[in-house]
Amino acid sequence: MPAGVALDGVEDFLFTCCTTTAAWPHAPAAVDHHATEGRSCGSGSPRPQPSGSRPAGVRAARLSGSGTPPDALAAEASARGTASDLVPAPYGRIPVDALELDGDRRLFDLLVAWDPEV
Repeated sequence: MPAGVALDGVEDFLFTCCTTTAAWPHAPAAVDHHATEGRSCGSGSPRPQPSGSRPAGVRAARLSGSGTPPDALAAEASARGTASDLVPAPYGRIPVDALELDGDRRLFDLLVAWDPEV
């Protein structure tokens, strides 16, 4: 997949598919996604934040230019890989383990398995 299309796909997934007011059935968490190329690398990386409290659901934010989380919370987990690998992983098309994972790996399994429509 061309890098520009893949970078758009990462952002699209995190800011549309992962952003919902549907109740997140687990503890609140911050999860960072870093593409190794392009505009999503390092500062400016998108961060979905599942919330077990009000407002319920998952919201996405972008890390500040300094790399500081938007709400000053440290991420419980992060994934790093090429944008072409970050796009299919949440859909189960490649194993999440194909990415470089830090922190609580279980959060990625919960995000992949979560169906906010149920």
